[in-house]
Order: sequence, then structure tokens, then C-alpha cells
Amino acid sequence: MKTVSKYITSRGGIFVFAIILMLMQAWCDLALPSYTSAIVDTGISAGGIEEDLPLVLSAMDYSALEREAGTLASDNYSPLTEEHPDYDRLKDKYPLIEGAYYLDGDGEGLEEIISELYLASGRALRYKSPVKSYIIDCYENLGRNPSSIQMGYILKTGGRMMGMVLMSISAAIATAYVSSLAGAGISRDLRHDVYSRVLSFSPTEFDRFSTASLITRSTNDIQQLQMMVIMSMRMVSYAPIMAVGGIIKVAQTAPSMWWVIAVAVAAILVVMTVLFKVTMPRFTLQQKLIDKLNLVSREVLNGLSVIRAFGAEKREVDRFENANGDLMKTGLFLNRTMSLMNPVINLIMNGCTLVIVWVGAGHIAGGSLQVGDMMAFITYAMNVIMSFLMLGMMSISAPRALVSVRRIAEVLETESSVTDPENAARCKPELEGQVEFDHVDFSYPGADEKVLSDISFTALPGQTTAIIGSTGCGKTTLVSLIPRFFDVTGGHVYVGGVDVRDMTQRELRSKIGFVPQKSVLFSGTIGSNIAFSDPEMGLREITEAADVAQASEFISARPEGLEASIAQGGSNVSGGQKQRLAIARALAKKAPIYIFDDSFSALDYKTDRALRHALAPHTENSAVIIVAQRISTVLNADKIIVLEDGRMVGMGNHRELMASCEEYRQIAFSQLSKEELANG
Repeated sequence: MKTVSKYITSRGGIFVFAIILMLMQAWCDLALPSYTSAIVDTGISAGGIEEDLPLVLSAMDYSALEREAGTLASDNYSPLTEEHPDYDRLKDKYPLIEGAYYLDGDGEGLEEIISELYLASGRALRYKSPVKSYIIDCYENLGRNPSSIQMGYILKTGGRMMGMVLMSISAAIATAYVSSLAGAGISRDLRHDVYSRVLSFSPTEFDRFSTASLITRSTNDIQQLQMMVIMSMRMVSYAPIMAVGGIIKVAQTAPSMWWVIAVAVAAILVVMTVLFKVTMPRFTLQQKLIDKLNLVSREVLNGLSVIRAFGAEKREVDRFENANGDLMKTGLFLNRTMSLMNPVINLIMNGCTLVIVWVGAGHIAGGSLQVGDMMAFITYAMNVIMSFLMLGMMSISAPRALVSVRRIAEVLETESSVTDPENAARCKPELEGQVEFDHVDFSYPGADEKVLSDISFTALPGQTTAIIGSTGCGKTTLVSLIPRFFDVTGGHVYVGGVDVRDMTQRELRSKIGFVPQKSVLFSGTIGSNIAFSDPEMGLREITEAADVAQASEFISARPEGLEASIAQGGSNVSGGQKQRLAIARALAKKAPIYIFDDSFSALDYKTDRALRHALAPHTENSAVIIVAQRISTVLNADKIIVLEDGRMVGMGNHRELMASCEEYRQIAFSQLSKEELANG
């Protein structure tokens, strides 16, 4: 987990910036209900009157107030003259301002007197509050339009709301952008490092991770982590801010109803806990089933010709359907389980709203709560509930992402069994191209028996060394030790006079032109495949390698020539053509060592002979190591190594082995007649 977490912490600056944006968004979102409450309670219920006492009184209204309040009126109101600094502004606002009085005291005690005065006057209440009704009458007496007061307040408050909404939207868009930027960057770096780590794996590590699993881990699993990062930045960080802010606002708005939210949140937590326990094991299973489906798909597509040849289409379709069906069942279970959450959450949220309205109606009737405050309380309550809901949703989605994180970490934390030394050595110039096996033993990891035992021989530049033996005797394993696809478990392999374990893999493999037993081509063109070792390779080198590999004839037969396209895996060329292009690719490298691992098996005898004839001058300064099944391929080799059950049972040229090695004679007589062997 720590291996993956460093990719996330490396973008700490983006996370901090996202949190600042979310704080701004939360501040805006939490302010909106209070504006709604103000529009309802002040803008509509109080005619837009914000003040508790009239700021300005006409001479008539002041006289009436003075009769009732006495000195309390004169202590708080003073004559408004032209010398007053706000006279011009007030004149514009209240046209009939001559002889008016303005509020310059705290007005303590006046509200009750004004309320009694208004009710005693017998006038109908314009608004629920007598004081607000009195204030609007006073302003009307000063020439101010009550409708303009109300509309002005609503427009002013609505404008502030609009500003808050725009700020919230801007913050949300910016958060979405930076979170997507962080998530995409993390997934890009992870894909790069996972791919690089996989490229460093030896066959031992590939045995631990199937190809299908590695594909899933580098695509689907990283995608799951990317979505988790984005959702975490947008929800996990935002939800606690909204929850805490909502709880504070609830306490300020209607503290007597906090228990409604507490019950709703507790119900949501119970639902989320149950879902978490039910879905966690299935998310883990789902990723494994995706691996299995990818594995079956890959096997079917790669072995399509064999499946058709044996008429096994139905069986393979059934196998795919079984894997697909298992994944579908798991996905359906998860989707159905998650879909149950929506009606349950809706029930909790609507029930919470119903209880708030029911309880709030009693408080409104009792005068301890206003309608706007109740509306704001409902909004804050929904914010708190939705915040806990978001956290719950993430707690359900997190298990799948955590499974993916563990799977990615397994790849990143797996060290290749073949590593470069700290102080690497280089080949000795005077021994370049020489390959030496010195009492080499090898066994696969976890195996009890040795695959190779006490192998010793030297392959010299300018000579051809052939390796022959029965199927499964260890020929391919032996040549795989030269480029360090595996490391020996005993003895030494020297290239250029240096133990291959003391060289960097890049340095070692730069000396080798390798043709594997199973020819592999890459999507592109014929030319790009031949020039695989050097994309800047010239046309002359490419053409020369194709000529030696006997590939020029079928290349020239194509209208595009070297620019003819090669499909993925070389599926649009024959086996023999694929093998010749693989040979040309190795020859174009012009390496001091060439390894041909049973590379002529798909060639007919005529092409095989022509290729080996052309190969001799091209590799006259290189060591050529050939693994072969056909005795005709190795007849003229300078040195032939005969393997039997992982041991050398003979070494020499053809004539020497015919005279001294029974195993070699058996192979020879099983393929050629005595006359053919005698004639070479």
C-alpha cells in the first residue's frame, strides 16, 4: 500500500488546492439557505424591512410616538436637518423628509411601545409583526413606496444568492478539473511504472502473474484507483466540511430539533455498515473474475485456429460463457444490492423532511420559529444527511479500489529475480563474441530436480555451435541462460570473458541477436519489424538482412514492399514468413553473438539450406548458436552439443559424434539414411 500511496502524496499540492476550493464551495452552499430564509422571513413576511425600528420618522409619526413614549422618543430620535451628513442620501430615499426625525439612539424599550401603539390604533396588520407594519407605514408617510422596499430587498438578497451560486459553481468546476488532473496524472504514472516493472520481469515473475492478470492490473485496476482518487477529492473531502458546517448551522437555526438529524444520520450509518459487510467480499471476487474472463478470452483468441481445427468452438464458447456468467452474477448481485440503497435513503430523507415539517409547524405556531428558518433547517438537514450519505457511498466503493490498490502494489513491489549488479563490468574486447558455459546447473524456482546439470562448453566467434537433443532435454533453457532470461543456479555463464551476472542486462543483450523458438512480430510494417533493434536503421541494412534470411522474395511480391503492414502478432503472414522475418530482425542487429532457438523448423529444406549458406559469410566474425531438431540443420556445425535429460552426453562435430555418441547416432538414423549421412 505504501508503494502506491507515494503516487498520491506526490500530488499533495493539488490536494491542498482542491481542499481550499471545496472550503469555498461549502461556504457558498451553506450560505444559500440563510438567504432563502431571509427572503421568506424578511422579504416576504416583513415587506423587506430589515431594521427593528424606523430609521426616519415624519414629524406627525414622531409626535404620536412622543405622546406615548415621552422622553424615550426624544432620547432616541433627533431632528433631521440639512447639516446632517446623510441628508441628501435620505432625501433621495424618502422624498417627504422635511421636518423628519432620525434614529440616533439604541432604541431600547421602543419596540414594545411601538407594538402597543400600532395595535391600539386599530389599523390592520400589514405583516405578522406590528413593528414591521408600523415601520412600513412610517416610510410610506415619508413618500417611500412599500412595494419598492420589498422588491429592492428581494432583488438585493437574490443577487447575493446568485453571486454565491456562481462562486459555488466555479469552485465545483475547478475542483472537478484539479481532481481529474490529479487522478489522470496518478494513473499515468502508475501505468508507466507498472509497465516498466513488467518489462523487467523474468519468466519466473511471469509465472507468478498471468498475462491476463497483468493486463487487468495495468488497465482496470488502475482505472478503479483513478476513479477513487477523483471521487475522494470531490466527495470524501467535501462531505465532512458540509457535515460539520451543516451541524453548526442547524444548531444556530433550530437547536431544539437536532435530534431529528441525529436519528436520520444513525439510520444511514446502519444501512451503510450492512452494505459494506455484504459487498466487500464480492468486490474482491469481481476483480478475480475479470482476470479469469481476460484469461479465457486471450486463450480463445490466440488459439482460434486450433479450436477450429478440432471443432471445439462450442466447448470454448461454453467455457467463455461460464466465466462471463460468473462475472455477470457477481455484478448483478452488487448492482442489486446497491440499488436497494436508493429507496432506503430516499425513505430516510423524506421521513426526515416530514418530521422536521411536523415538529417545526408546532414551533412556528408557538412563535419560536419562523417559516424561513424551518425551510433553512430542512436544507441544512439534507446537507448533513447527504454528506454522511456520500461518505457511506465512498466506504462502499472504497473496498473495490483497495483491492485494486493491493493488486497494483503486488506488481510494483515484486522485484525481478534477474537484476543488474551495482558495479557492472563490460565485455573484454579480445574475447568479444565468445560464450562459455562453466559447469552450469539450473533448476526452476520451487523445483526439486535440475533441468540442466554440469554443462560446460565454449562457443567461439566465427564458429557455429549447434545444440541438439530430444524434446524436453533442456535446449531452450540452456540458450535462455545466455541473455539472462534466467540466472544459473550453479556454475557460470561467460560472455566476452565476463560472467553475465556481472553485466547490465542492456549491455549483455546488446551483444546478442536472438531468434526465439516462437517467432513474434509486432504490429507495424515489415521494415519496422526488421529494424526493431534500431528504428533509424538504413534501407541497405534492412535489405541485406532480408536477403540473408531468404525473405526478399515474398517481400518484393507485395506491392508495398518493406512498407507492407504487419498485423498484431504477425497474423497476416505465414509461419515460414514470420520465422524468416524474425531471423532477419536478429541479423539486422549485427551482433557478435547470434542465437537461433529452433528457428528453422518452419522452413522447407531448400530454404533452410539456402539460409544457412547465406548466413555463413554474414556471421563470419560472430558466434552462432543454433538449437535444432533436424539433423540436417546441424550437420556442418563446427561443434555439436548433444543433450539428454539436461546433461551433455556428447560434444564434437558430426563425424566425431557419429563415431562416439550413441544418442546422436539414434537421432541421425531416425531422420536420415546412411547414404545421406555419409554424403553430409
